[in-house]
Amino acid sequence: MARFWFVSAPLYSHTDWGGFLKTAQALKSAGHDVLWISGESLAGAMRKAGIPFRAIRETGWLWPPPPPPDLTTIPPQEAVMIRYRRALDTWMSEDIVAEATRALIELADELTPPDVLVADPFLSAAALAAEAMRTRFAVAGWPAQGDLSADALFPVQRDLGSDSVARLRRLLETFGLNGDNFSRGSTPSIISPHLHLCYFVGRWYSAEMDFLLPQNLFVGGHAQTPTDAPPEWLAAIPEDEPLAVITLGTTFTGDLGFFSWGAQAASRAGLLPVVAVGYNPIAPEKKQELIRALPQGTRLLNFVPFDHVLPRTRLMIHHGGMGTTHYAVVHGIPQIVVPHAADQRVQARRVAQAKVGLNLSAHDVRQGKLWEGAQALMNYDNVRQAARTLAEEMAGAGGAVRAARALADLATRAI
Repeated sequence: MARFWFVSAPLYSHTDWGGFLKTAQALKSAGHDVLWISGESLAGAMRKAGIPFRAIRETGWLWPPPPPPDLTTIPPQEAVMIRYRRALDTWMSEDIVAEATRALIELADELTPPDVLVADPFLSAAALAAEAMRTRFAVAGWPAQGDLSADALFPVQRDLGSDSVARLRRLLETFGLNGDNFSRGSTPSIISPHLHLCYFVGRWYSAEMDFLLPQNLFVGGHAQTPTDAPPEWLAAIPEDEPLAVITLGTTFTGDLGFFSWGAQAASRAGLLPVVAVGYNPIAPEKKQELIRALPQGTRLLNFVPFDHVLPRTRLMIHHGGMGTTHYAVVHGIPQIVVPHAADQRVQARRVAQAKVGLNLSAHDVRQGKLWEGAQALMNYDNVRQAARTLAEEMAGAGGAVRAARALADLATRAI
């Protein structure tokens, strides 16, 4: 039996990445000692998932971020710099990363270090602590990629890259580390020298193949059969009525216009819209505006149980979060992706490249392209067939069970 720590930011979306939490569950089912470590806000989710949990005082992920300035009053180049810097601050604010690293090292002194520490792909403190504990390190949900040349970067990326290099150097000096779990290029990122678990198949990354490193393992994933009863609102909808799910995930859910435009496009394409707005507070007057803008019959919810709803879904309109994208892929559902931030743009490009959906911009949405896209995806069999074929490939790749076996092998491998 091996000992595993799974470390994530204190957001439920960061337990996913296509199979992160499922991998922990697979290891526990195989008899291994598994502990999930994060902020207290995840305690209930881990209890429900059956995974032992330990809260630490800081994870190193800046959340919630400070309120953004009004970018409409700032020159475009300066606004881009602010967006990039806010992203850097989220995963590498030196003070909170240092505090989180100390918290993990102290926990290792209390509990004994794990054989393998498996991390959320953007949690700097986990990468630092694993090296400090001399523990094997693995990344779940994000591929290991070679360094980009500085010449390939935009000026704003070079500036922020220099800043991130300086921040990482100071953190390494603080803890007396070499940076074994970080890339060495002009834009440092977390990287395991041993194993990156990718919950898609290799061709999902076809446009990036020249940059992928050999420690990547592509395990795919498959749709889960729910063991509980469907929610009452879903059971009340006739089974032959096709659905469309419109969501912005659990974090960046403030774009209320996206929900109404997506629902209208789905309704015009002959689908019943199911809109999931998350649990972030919405001002009562804004919620009423949204309700008035939704087509008749739309189901407006905070949360949608994907395992129940997606088998009845014919289209997903979403932001491109990795977990949401993965759900759509394993269920073989055509997608329209409108990325809002960060890695969502990469997921949107991959959806289009795999020919399982469309990559639209916010400008496209304002120009009415959502309706045109929904109509096209409902009318062309080749997209639906491509989505079904990709889902079959994903299911055949092994999923979380294969990922768990790879981690068990890493725990005993001579390194």
